[in-house]
Amino acid sequence: MPINQPSNQIKLTNVSIVRLKKGGKRFEIACYKNKVQEWRTGVEANLDDVLQISNVFINVSKGQVAPTEDLRKAFGTTDVNEIVQEILKKGELQVGEKEREHALSNMWKDIATQVAEKCVDPTTERPYPVGIIEKAMTEAGFSVKPGKTSKSQVRREPFVPPNCPRKPLASGVVLSESVVKVLECIKFLQSNSNLPIQRARMKVRVTMPLKDGKRLKEQILETAEKVEEDDFAGDEWETILIIDPGQFRVLNELLQKDTALKGKGRVETLSMGTGPGGDL
Repeated sequence: MPINQPSNQIKLTNVSIVRLKKGGKRFEIACYKNKVQEWRTGVEANLDDVLQISNVFINVSKGQVAPTEDLRKAFGTTDVNEIVQEILKKGELQVGEKEREHALSNMWKDIATQVAEKCVDPTTERPYPVGIIEKAMTEAGFSVKPGKTSKSQVRREPFVPPNCPRKPLASGVVLSESVVKVLECIKFLQSNSNLPIQRARMKVRVTMPLKDGKRLKEQILETAEKVEEDDFAGDEWETILIIDPGQFRVLNELLQKDTALKGKGRVETLSMGTGPGGDL
């Protein structure tokens, strides 16, 4: 015997739900998995390929469609297309337990991989295998906490390695959430792990007109752990430095903000992961 469902109920399965609370009410839309982020990043522009059904719900799981009057009061319109786009833009993507666990597992592996790429054993100046980094993260008790969406930007003080005598980066630098998590992991391992670890060094070349080099030389050399070359030749000053990666931005900002340089100062990366034994 068929079951008569209420006329305002629609059953959907295997969906990604985006929820927005507005005007004291909860509104939801039912989307295809993975399509929400594609729409938010501009990869997908066709709403028909994002939505499983072009409708607004108060509860997708129960198939309860939002009353027209609720939509009018909350959004000032009953245009479903317009409302759906607002929910997609401002709403919170609901993630199931299995999806959350999978996402956290991927994030954990991604962080470990990036830490391994960016760091070395300070004694040998050689990188660690990813497995060693993951083991250190586990033993130290590092946890991956769900944060804001991947498109969000986190504004905070930049990472400066412990015992680093150099000047920190300018405050208020905007870093992507994934970069912040990697830098937090490195700092956490340095403070809580038995694994000796430090950021791999960069080799950079800085060049500028002779008169500007004499004026800015001291500030520029302050960013370096080691000065490999320091040469005033002809009408140009050139220096090759070994620096912590965090100091690359300091050099860039110094050259960009010095109006007297008029764009004639340059900093270029020669190699990543430089140590006493040469390039990694």
